[in-house]
Amino acid sequence: MDNTGNQDGQISTGTPIKMINNRQMRLLIADDSKLLRKKLRDELEKLGCEVIEAVNGKEAISLDLEHEPDGIILDIVMPEVGGIEALQTIREITPYVPIVMLSSAGTPQKLMQTLKMGAIDFIQKPYTKEQIVRAVETIQRVRIKNLKKAAEEAEKLQQLDEGGEDK
Repeated sequence: MDNTGNQDGQISTGTPIKMINNRQMRLLIADDSKLLRKKLRDELEKLGCEVIEAVNGKEAISLDLEHEPDGIILDIVMPEVGGIEALQTIREITPYVPIVMLSSAGTPQKLMQTLKMGAIDFIQKPYTKEQIVRAVETIQRVRIKNLKKAAEEAEKLQQLDEGGEDK
């Protein structure tokens, strides 16, 4: 088992998602539709994920800071703060958290805009269960990669600090 808590680095569609850092993968979902949030929560919990819900982009930004999720699924059209604005703000605050956009407003322009802003995927509503499983698998792969990268960078900084003290 590596330091991310992933036993073999493989994820098979339809099976529960493996843990990250010895805990359930924590996902934040933001959508103004209570029905969609319930449906998505049920599907994610069946995959073994812990789910945090936000009703708009403003709340998603706040909950991102508070709970440090492993990934975020953001609707684009929401009241107060929309998904694109939330994506931009979250990217500034937590640049390495994987974000998947989920929207019925999925024009090619919005797709390209969100991907350029750092979203890792874009799912068109209505979505399928398989699309959600694939999105969660992608979030997990990106999150584990980012955790390993951060650990390697921290180790390099520590080695530099230790090397500097010896001279």
